[in-house]
Amino acid sequence: MELFQAKDDYILQSGDRALWCSRKDGTMTVRPATDLLLAWNPVCLGLVEGVIGKIQLHTDLPLGLVLIRQKALVGHLPGNHKVYKITKIAVIPLSDEEPQELELELCKKHHFGIDKPEKLAQSPDESKFLMKTFSQIKSNVGVPIKKKVKENKEKERLERRLLDELYKVFMDSDSFYYSMTYDLTNSVQRQGDSDKSSLPLWKQVDDRFFWNKHMIQDLIDLQVPEVDFWVIPIIQGFVQVEELVVNYNETSDEERSSPETPPQEVTCVDDIHPRFTVALISRRSRHRAGMRYKRRGVDTDGHVANYVETEQLIHVHSHTLSFVQTRGSVPVFWSQAGYRYNPRPRLEKGEKETMSYFSAHFEEQLKLYKTQVIINLVDQGGREKIIGDAYLKQVLLYNNPNLTYVSFDFHEHCRGMKFENVQILTDAISDIITDMKWAWVDQAGVICKQEGIFRVNCMDCLDRTNVVQAAIARVVMEQQLKKLGVMPPEQPLPLKCYRIYQIMWANNGDTISRQYAGTAALKGDFTRTGERRLAGVMKDGVNSANRYYLNRFRDAYRQSVIDLMMGLPVTEDLYSIFSKEKEHEEKEKESQRGAQEQVSLLLQTYMQLLLPDDEKFHGGWALINCDMSLVDANNKDVDVLLLLSDKAYYIAYYDEEADKVNQYQRLNLEGLEKIEIGPEPTLFGKPKFCCMRLHYRNEETSGYFHTLRAATRNPEDDGKGRTARGALVWRRAKVSSSTNSPLSIRK
Repeated sequence: MELFQAKDDYILQSGDRALWCSRKDGTMTVRPATDLLLAWNPVCLGLVEGVIGKIQLHTDLPLGLVLIRQKALVGHLPGNHKVYKITKIAVIPLSDEEPQELELELCKKHHFGIDKPEKLAQSPDESKFLMKTFSQIKSNVGVPIKKKVKENKEKERLERRLLDELYKVFMDSDSFYYSMTYDLTNSVQRQGDSDKSSLPLWKQVDDRFFWNKHMIQDLIDLQVPEVDFWVIPIIQGFVQVEELVVNYNETSDEERSSPETPPQEVTCVDDIHPRFTVALISRRSRHRAGMRYKRRGVDTDGHVANYVETEQLIHVHSHTLSFVQTRGSVPVFWSQAGYRYNPRPRLEKGEKETMSYFSAHFEEQLKLYKTQVIINLVDQGGREKIIGDAYLKQVLLYNNPNLTYVSFDFHEHCRGMKFENVQILTDAISDIITDMKWAWVDQAGVICKQEGIFRVNCMDCLDRTNVVQAAIARVVMEQQLKKLGVMPPEQPLPLKCYRIYQIMWANNGDTISRQYAGTAALKGDFTRTGERRLAGVMKDGVNSANRYYLNRFRDAYRQSVIDLMMGLPVTEDLYSIFSKEKEHEEKEKESQRGAQEQVSLLLQTYMQLLLPDDEKFHGGWALINCDMSLVDANNKDVDVLLLLSDKAYYIAYYDEEADKVNQYQRLNLEGLEKIEIGPEPTLFGKPKFCCMRLHYRNEETSGYFHTLRAATRNPEDDGKGRTARGALVWRRAKVSSSTNSPLSIRK
């Protein structure tokens, strides 16, 4: 559709329809396309894909019209319904001030309106109107937006930060999806039960997941049939669609790359192998929406934080099978002060005060899903115990026969990175999974319905939750495919299909995690590959540290933007955050200087204690040891001091709580065989660290190594020295003696 700018309005036109939005007060009206002739000197700014709605980022700032600038096709759902992801947005200030040029795709019919506006001038006033220089709104994340010099600096900074966060909300986390013909807010079962199928799409939606409802409300309030074309229901969540081929003769990628696998002729997959489409749709509730440390637990309306409904669709020929699970924060009043690493959770209200709100939450859930099976994954000991205990007490007080409570201490059962032990849980609830069934429809109608739902949670409802939901969904999918005759009853899903399936669930976990916590899911490598690897252990440490940083000031801005999108009042004084942020930056610099001095003193102290008098000290570093054998189930970093002399290097293990080195290794430089240096070995996503692996001999036996990385990451290093996505390339070096240096590397 085309976007026009006139003196008093912005006008969207598609075919014989037009939507006018006033630049003075944001009033929206639907009019015939021919009314464009009545507009004062309209100029075509380019093409857009649709309207998201309006938003006012602050009372000091004008309304903004939010448009879909670019979209990407995600795939086709059953019935050949196209699903799109919003990849770029444009925000146009609705004010009397001159607008800003947008990086829109040019309309071939009207492109001269932007390229040569001076030709449109009919009078000095019109010429002045059209010839004013447009500044640029940057749709690319993180790029500051130039504002007029005359504006107040604080106001300018606030607008820049909030607008930047609005762009990031839409474009950083692959969050927002829509379809012009398919209701993404409702599951297959709810669609089948609904009597609204004859209504316009936006009138069929599940209100919980209609994310731009408030932003588009002014248009809805017109209550005329012409608005139906312009109202696009948008969900925040995740959508991925894949077509899989059940071929037990096809060699997997891992087997194909193995030297033990003989080469095979490449053959085309033909129709003898069954095919099926699998789709994953996660829809995040717009109620109690927000960031992790800003939104926890339940509110006074019975809504919980990070509530997400995930639907797995299987489509074979004319048959569509659906299985739905939910996740959501523990529905009691609790919080975590998010300004320290791994903060301790605390309860905000007692049992009696919580009961009515706990009941309100589950009354709605039982009304929607009939029965609920709670799977609580929080630790049954340690700091999480207080939340798990409160949850169980409320379940017992609620005492509803349609509510089943299952507790599974994820970290206890999967200690030592044995995440495959999740099968203990799926085996234990296998009868419940079978009895729950799934929704099944074909061209003739409903064959069967899902009876109940699994509600899975951990503390954040991210990492552990995603692993468990993927495991349950896999059991269901294999049952479905065997029921349809796509899989033989005695065999599991082919490895190649399973790998794609794992990647889909890992992508789902990463996306939901970025929406709630700001970083990708921990333990994502297990969901992707089925095993825990060094790469994942290292990445989890990075993501945990990133989450700690992100929850500070950036989350205040992002939470404000989300609240404004939902039509909620902003509770924080955003102007005061500026001064706090500046004060924090100064304290952070001072803290870093102090930490550097402490590390220097620590290195000097242990250099004197550990090094003999006949060795010359050459340097020392405070690092993190990434060896898998030293990382516990909670992924706690192992601090080490690396000391280098002219004869040996020392690995000293530092206990931060005891504030001392509790053990160390001395390794002669003659036993050092090679050094590998390269980016963090991640399977997916950008590496965050550069790592060093020291290979050495132990009593003439090779095969030993230490893997070390920096304790913190320099954000300026992002994108430098990185390999392509999924690749792992290490620079290998041989160690040789040198008269000039105790350690030299020959490439």
